Amino acid sequence: MGLVKHFRDLRVYRTAFDAAMQIFELSKKWPSEERYSLTDQIRRSSRSVCEQIAEAWRKRRYPAHFRSKLTDADSEAAETQSWLEFALRCGYITKDQFVSLDAVYESINGGLVRMIDQSEQWCVFQPKVEEEGCDYLLSEQLTHSDTPALTNTPNGSRAENDFTDE
Repeated sequence: MGLVKHFRDLRVYRTAFDAAMQIFELSKKWPSEERYSLTDQIRRSSRSVCEQIAEAWRKRRYPAHFRSKLTDADSEAAETQSWLEFALRCGYITKDQFVSLDAVYESINGGLVRMIDQSEQWCVFQPKVEEEGCDYLLSEQLTHSDTPALTNTPNGSRAENDFTDE
């Protein structure tokens, strides 16, 4: 397992994103009368899996919120599986396409459940971050490497670094 620094690094996110894009491509060919029903619903639920994973990643400082968002992603994945079954029964996808995508979503569900069950591994807290010459007391270190950091000002208060490139 590689180091995960961003939600896009998560295998479950990448798998869900690829599956959502596959569903998007397949659903382009569905009848226009399904546009506001099956097509819209399956696109929304498949994309929502990714969005919930992304939100969960940013909520890791709150273990209960992290688990809640992952549970929402799990529910959206199950909803997508249900819509896939409708697409199969309506003749919009083949049995092979259904079996393949259903297996992908089973894998996604498994990954999400594992993350929920092992949430303490994902919600890592680091009480102190040290930097040469000064200490910053933080309750956690959960920022992405590109996130601007807070610095101490000469009077002891905290100020945000400039968000512009130097």
